Formats: sequence, C-alpha cells, structure tokens
Amino acid sequence: MHMYFSSLRLWICLVVLFAVPAMAAQKAATKTPPAKAAPAVAAPVSTPAAVAAPSHAPVAQEEPPIECATCHKESFDNMAQSRHGASGDARTPWGKADSNLKRNAMCTACHGNAKEHMDDPIDKKPEVMYNKTIAAEAKNKVCISCHANVSSRIHWEGSAHETNEIACSDCHKVHIRKDPVLVMETQPAVCFNCHKDVRSSMMRISTHPLRTGQMACSSCHQPHGSISEGQLIKNTVNETCYVCHADKRGPYLWPHPPVQENCDNCHQPHGSNNPPMLQ
Repeated sequence: MHMYFSSLRLWICLVVLFAVPAMAAQKAATKTPPAKAAPAVAAPVSTPAAVAAPSHAPVAQEEPPIECATCHKESFDNMAQSRHGASGDARTPWGKADSNLKRNAMCTACHGNAKEHMDDPIDKKPEVMYNKTIAAEAKNKVCISCHANVSSRIHWEGSAHETNEIACSDCHKVHIRKDPVLVMETQPAVCFNCHKDVRSSMMRISTHPLRTGQMACSSCHQPHGSISEGQLIKNTVNETCYVCHADKRGPYLWPHPPVQENCDNCHQPHGSNNPPMLQ
C-alpha cells in the first residue's frame, strides 16, 4: 500500500511539472494577440519594351486643305456630281486633281490662282471670275483650253455667238448637278433668255414640240457654230428638216420646185397660227 501511494505522488508531481507552464503560456497568448505579418510584396515583373512603351505613337492624319469647300460647300458638293466633277475621268478638272491633298486644284483649274482670295475672301477675288464685269473672251479662253478639240465646237471661232461676245458661262452652268442647257426639257428656256422673238413664236397654235420636251433648240441648231445659215446642224434648211421628216425627201414624180428649194418658203419652223406651221 505504501508503495502504491509513493507511485501516485510521483505521477502527480510530473503532471504539475509539465501542465502548469503550458497553461501559463496559453493564458498569455489569449491576452496579447500575435503581430500581423507584413503583406508580401510581389517582385517586379519585367515588361518587354514593345509592350511597356511603343517605339512611336501613331501620328494623326492631317486633314486635306479644303479652303474652297469651306465657304462654297453647296457648289462644291453639286460639282462633285456633275460632269466636271467626274474624278474617274482624267480629262476633267477633278480627274486631274485625283489626290485629296489637291482638292483646291479642282476649283483653281478654272478660276486660276486664288491664294489672295483665300487670305482675304471679301476684298480679293480669284484670278478668273465669271461675271458680267469680265470680258467674254477671257472667260471663254479657260473653257476652250479643254473643249477646243471637239468636233461639235470646231466652228466656234467666227460663229454668231462668238462674234456677239457670248460667254460659255452665259449659257452653261457648271456649279449645279445638271446643266439646264444640256437637258432637252429645260434647254429652250436658256435660249429664250436672248431669243425672245422665237419664244413668242413658240407660243403660237402650230409649233414644233419644244414646250412638251420632245425637242430642243439644238435638235435643229448648233449653238457652237456651223457652216450653214442660222447655225443649223446640217448644210441646208432642207437637210435639217429631213432629219425628222425623211418622208418629205422624195424623190417625187412631179416635185414641187419651192419645196426642193427651201422648206421655209411655205413653213414657219418657229411656229405659226396656221396649221401645219404654214406661212
């Protein structure tokens, strides 16, 4: 029995020896929280130069100079849809100025040097203007520089319009999409601005169908000049009439001499109150 109690006391001493320090350490830990660990700093990652900073920044494209279109936008846009604005045709002013950086060349091709006008738009005008203060010869010279080598204009010099100092711009309008003098329905109104006597004749009962747009003045006349009287499209009056009235050409068994001589001997081509356009 004595030996049993001795062993018990030995175990109690060992428990106290090891348990008390552990309990004290646990109690101290609950009173003082452990210090937070500092956040880890990521090591810098090397970035390739091509990604980190481009070798050269993209350069903004400079807008082409459009000084003419800035003020004359409506005319500029209309001409872009006209014959002179056909950029695919190398014969036109805009066809020659095929680069966007040469857009002003589209206008200066006809108006000449316009640098002073661009610097002072109000007081300075382009080199060539197309108003009544400029001589017709000066204005026509620009047009003829491109339109001279055309068969329908080889008789311009010495023609009735040229000798009466009629400028191309008096009949033609190039700053609009469709030139009225080139449209059959609107051409007579352009001609009637000067030929008012013919306009009066066209209002008579019996006339050629100009008012309905089935014919135009150029159906019989060549406004740029011809070798016949009245600037007709054919050599004589009768040959011109036969373009439409081929059944009147003949030959006939008993021809009527006045008819063979001139259709105008009996008919008034610009209109009459006697059908069918008789004198």
